[in-house]
Amino acid sequence: MLDSKILEQTRSSLLKLAKGLLARNITANQVTVAGFIVGMLAVPLIILDFKLLALACIILNRLLDGLDGTLARLSTPTDRGGFLDIVLDFIFYSSIPLAFALADPQANALAATVLIYAFIGTGCSFLAFATIAAKRQMTSTEFPDKSFYYLGGLTEATETIIVFGLMCLFPAYFSLLAYAFATLCGITTILRIKAGLELFD
Repeated sequence: MLDSKILEQTRSSLLKLAKGLLARNITANQVTVAGFIVGMLAVPLIILDFKLLALACIILNRLLDGLDGTLARLSTPTDRGGFLDIVLDFIFYSSIPLAFALADPQANALAATVLIYAFIGTGCSFLAFATIAAKRQMTSTEFPDKSFYYLGGLTEATETIIVFGLMCLFPAYFSLLAYAFATLCGITTILRIKAGLELFD
């Protein structure tokens, strides 16, 4: 829901950073992997109760995630890069609730499980729609620069990171935040299924 607005606001800054990296022969795939590694550092930091440092890693992961796409478009976007980006993104997203579950299993495990289950719904509906859209050579007007058809919803990357941030800042409310966001993910999944049924034969 907020991704297109955030992309528009950060486009010029990301472009400047990407040009600097390109001049140093740094590739988009290298940035993708670096962002993933930084993001995954949030897992042990959450478990060890360094949640503000974990939040910094989460934010830096998202910055690098925006940067790799900009860098790719300045050079030559590849299917390999698009594939790597989306796979590592989904692994990263599911790792954060897992970290909270490991940090306090008794208080957080059930809520984390429900949230990861909800992520399966949004992820599957997102990727299934993108697969059929690619087969039909459809393009997204809202996200034309993506390497695949990007179907939005109530719970896109920006909303997910906001919730992760709130979880890090207010860990005592993890379960409440997880259940609330899982509900929104469920609504997003239903809306995406509805869109697919209406658009596809």
